[in-house]
Amino acid sequence: MASAAEQLAANLNFGAFAKAEELKKRIWFTLGALVIYRLGTYIPIPGVDLEALRQAFQQQSQGILGLFNMFAGGAVERMAIFALGIMPYISASIIVQLMTSVVPSLEALKKEGEAGRKKINQYTRYLTVILGTFQAYGIAVGLQNSGGLVLDPGPFFIVSTVITLVGGTMFLMWLGEQITARGVGQGTSLIIFAGIVAALPSALAGMLELGRQGALGTPIIIGVIILAVVVIAAIVFVERAQRRLIIQYPKRQVGNRMFQGDSSHLPLKLNTAGVIPPIFASSLLLVPATLAGFAGTGEPGWLQTTTTLLGHGQPLYMLLYGGMIVFFAFFYTAIVFNPTETAENLKKHGGFIPGIRPGERTAEFIDHVLTRITVIGAAYLVVVCLLPEFLISATGVPFYFGGTSLLIVVSVTMDTVAQIQGHLLAHQYEGLIKKSKLRGRRR
Repeated sequence: MASAAEQLAANLNFGAFAKAEELKKRIWFTLGALVIYRLGTYIPIPGVDLEALRQAFQQQSQGILGLFNMFAGGAVERMAIFALGIMPYISASIIVQLMTSVVPSLEALKKEGEAGRKKINQYTRYLTVILGTFQAYGIAVGLQNSGGLVLDPGPFFIVSTVITLVGGTMFLMWLGEQITARGVGQGTSLIIFAGIVAALPSALAGMLELGRQGALGTPIIIGVIILAVVVIAAIVFVERAQRRLIIQYPKRQVGNRMFQGDSSHLPLKLNTAGVIPPIFASSLLLVPATLAGFAGTGEPGWLQTTTTLLGHGQPLYMLLYGGMIVFFAFFYTAIVFNPTETAENLKKHGGFIPGIRPGERTAEFIDHVLTRITVIGAAYLVVVCLLPEFLISATGVPFYFGGTSLLIVVSVTMDTVAQIQGHLLAHQYEGLIKKSKLRGRRR
């Protein structure tokens, strides 16, 4: 079976792609959905002075608003109907996922299969509305209290803004689910990916303009490009890296026939946590800077000191950023992968790791291996995210060249390409099955 799959993979080409009508429909659907998303990032909410907003945003672009603006594809800067983006849904998904390992009732739902998954998804949607409402209310009040940004302040502006922003988030959540079901790739990730990629050309043009004006030297620009290529190569290498544990299945007898024991492997990703640790760490560290920006002239002394110490490129910022990435890498890995549950499933199906006793000893061994590779994965995340931070603080290169954005872009691209290859393989298999049926009829 493996050799047949390898042969099919080797035969994948543009000819096979041209014949895969179902795959082409999925790709066109995905592109159409992403175009709709991008159009929505240019439709402003009513009642906001866009020019005054643009000037005010420039002062906050290095705070958490800059991070959200990157994930929202520039919608925050334009205060568009998709300004909240898909982040409330992602936050709700992470919170519900964490709660499934803490709350027994949610953990029981998770084990109920498809019905339980639908129920958990419904809870995630409810939590998305709650989080989105709080965030939208904060944005509306912040705009109204900023002075000069709202044309007609009052309760009607707050209510209409909350409804518009929450509605935009729920639409993006639905759009992401449609892409996942009827398109290619993971819909939520592709929406974030589209927002980041859409801003990369302008960020690159801004860097080249700084070079033309003499603010950035040619060696620095070349160094930035080389570093970006090296970081992308490192991300591809590590995201594909796995530690495979050999799983052996004993011989079994069915009727009068004896079947030889099979062997397979349990793949453990080097970076199980994905891009979650950098996102959480960035969000938490940028909160003081954002609060200071909203406080304006009445900023307390302690907040000003904290903001200064946690500025980009400051030693304390780098130290806390790296520490938080390591913490969230271990924390999230412990949440999404349960060695005890994996060991129990292996024991139920008769599988075992050679030289390790099934059950508790297997769980301890898997946990030991997972801890060691998570150390490597966390170190990789720290290096990928801190190197661009040093570059940003030293040269003033645009925010979009950060390690988090590159990590998201490369990871989503790899996942989407893998899905496309999977659809092409399925199409090739269907073609072989049809040919074999025709040959059978001729005989």
